Amino acid sequence: MALHIRFAWDDFPPVWIHSHESGVKKHPSYHPAKSGFPDAAFHLITDTVSEMAVRQLKETFQHYNPILVSAHAIEGTGVNSIPEALADMLAEHPGWQADSRIVQTNIVGHTGADGFSRPARQAEFDGPVISGRYYILVDDFVGQGGTLANLRSHIIRCGGHVPGATVLTGKPYSARLALTGETLNDLRSKHGKKIEDWWFQRFGFGFECLTESEARYLLRTPDTDRIRNKIAAAVEIRNRRTDF
Repeated sequence: MALHIRFAWDDFPPVWIHSHESGVKKHPSYHPAKSGFPDAAFHLITDTVSEMAVRQLKETFQHYNPILVSAHAIEGTGVNSIPEALADMLAEHPGWQADSRIVQTNIVGHTGADGFSRPARQAEFDGPVISGRYYILVDDFVGQGGTLANLRSHIIRCGGHVPGATVLTGKPYSARLALTGETLNDLRSKHGKKIEDWWFQRFGFGFECLTESEARYLLRTPDTDRIRNKIAAAVEIRNRRTDF
């Protein structure tokens, strides 16, 4: 399994979420946009983006003149067009720009996946980063936040800075990516001695680099053996799929 080097969250702010999940997924353009049709993505963004969120993003990050980088995820039916459409819309603000050179290099199939399948099939990214520049992460959805965490880490590892992120939709409780000290302490008290070293060896980062939602999912798991077994099963399924 590839290692996914991550960085601790520090004071990373909550993700700006534009619209309720039900409204986005019921929109007639959602599935075509998710399948790779740019015109559908444009119509979806136009109808569901939050003017208030856009205004807050501009007010918060104006002084950075940020680059908007979208997670180009490959879905089962095509390349998801929603993140790039949202980034392009936000890049209409003077001084901001969208960058499509950073791309996801693997297929993870996170749509509908459970909390063990997601860490077992983590998104990997590649592409040039301008050292010293500020990047705002853009995606269509935030669930556990692992994709955004790995995209952020790719940018930081290459010399960029990531002060924030925005998505079209997601669960309100998923907006907090930064792991709280309380959740980290609880997770280490429950599973840390038995599993954190194993986790680091398997994934390349410790519990402190998990998102809040990832950590809470593990914290709700009753015993450590279940975590190991569920992740091992998810990895096996992933490997079987990539063999064909």
